[in-house]
Amino acid sequence: MTLRDEKAVILFSGGQDSAVCLLYALEHFACVETIGFNYGQRHNIEMQIRQEFLQQFKQEFPHYADKIGDDHVYDLSVLSDIGETSLTQETEIKMLDCGLPSTFVPGRNIMFFTVAAASAWRRGSRHIIGGMCQTDFSGYPDCRDNAIKAMQVALSAGLDYPITLHTPLMWINKSQTWDMAYRIAGQKAVDFIIEHTHSCYKGVRNIRHIWGYGCDDCPACDLRKKGYLEYIAN
Repeated sequence: MTLRDEKAVILFSGGQDSAVCLLYALEHFACVETIGFNYGQRHNIEMQIRQEFLQQFKQEFPHYADKIGDDHVYDLSVLSDIGETSLTQETEIKMLDCGLPSTFVPGRNIMFFTVAAASAWRRGSRHIIGGMCQTDFSGYPDCRDNAIKAMQVALSAGLDYPITLHTPLMWINKSQTWDMAYRIAGQKAVDFIIEHTHSCYKGVRNIRHIWGYGCDDCPACDLRKKGYLEYIAN
């Protein structure tokens, strides 16, 4: 059995990275189910955007439509109760004394993968895809490759079921992420991602730039903007 015969679940937030990972998953797996999380995020607009993205994506890319399975949304609001961060509270986005950005949500990706693995187990899937990246990232320790590998081992052992965590963006930058979308599905995919995804930490959706919607001030917008400008320059 090859990957093209198997099912996968993908952590799908509705942002640029998860959208490109969805394209990757649809190219490599027979069926892909999407998983989203409501954790009290300040940019809650992403929960609406992800639904609109999936609906319109099936219409614009009908050759992928039959491979997209059910969408699942789980409540992880406990993450916002555990501690104040700039992703769950209206606080200044800054670097903390510990050396981590204030947008770091402790345990977020660990919980995401744990819930996704339980969901995959229920659905007979052994593959989970996430958009974590160690090349262009905000300094989140749970996005690093060694953390992902450790989680894969722990989840497989804890479920007594072989789980593989796929992170196709781990070693590429934002410019290369845009290029990956182009290589998989052409300029139409790049344009679709610009128009129908959301990455801005502040939830700004009423200002449109050539790289998409956002405040053009937060770290997420900065990464997306710089990556896109580098992409079109090349």
